[in-house]
Amino acid sequence: MNINSNKKVNILIFASGNGSNAENIIRYFRGKSIDIKWTIITNNSKAGVIERCARLDVPFLVFEKDDFYKSIFLNKIDLIKPSLIILAGFLLKIPENLINEYNNKIINIHPSLLPKYGGKGMYGINVHNEVIKNKETESGISIHYVNKHYDEGKIIFQKNLEITYPITALDLSKKIRELEMKFFPKVIEQLINSEGND
Repeated sequence: MNINSNKKVNILIFASGNGSNAENIIRYFRGKSIDIKWTIITNNSKAGVIERCARLDVPFLVFEKDDFYKSIFLNKIDLIKPSLIILAGFLLKIPENLINEYNNKIINIHPSLLPKYGGKGMYGINVHNEVIKNKETESGISIHYVNKHYDEGKIIFQKNLEITYPITALDLSKKIRELEMKFFPKVIEQLINSEGND
């Protein structure tokens, strides 16, 4: 990725839920020297992330799921000209035309140490339940580029977490969330400031 931080950077955040990760990312960059224009994209007109957009004074776009896989959606994205697309609690599979158009510009965070516990249906508490069921001694987060297969894109960053038993899936999810909040914005900043390591 090669983003020239001397220019305005357009970043899209795709979110389906309450948007805590999205807000954390945006607030991290407030006061930084990087000039970022944010846009939130959501497929859920009732998502909590929309309320966060109002508080953060960030524009948002709601789309219908049927449009997501049509050229009309890609055309809307092209008008924004994003330097980076961030998936933050976004559950729909990204269409191939979007991946092809923005190769190595779409990133996702996953709540496990990929390639373990990735793939279709592996998100949120489902991941943590499987980790505990299999008595794993560690878990963590993976930040990766998005390709046409769930959670199989090139890994950018991982951070592990030692698991001490007994532990519930909910407790594990809280620990993983702390890692997400701490490291996701930092990795995004590194990508923006990188000199072009595609």
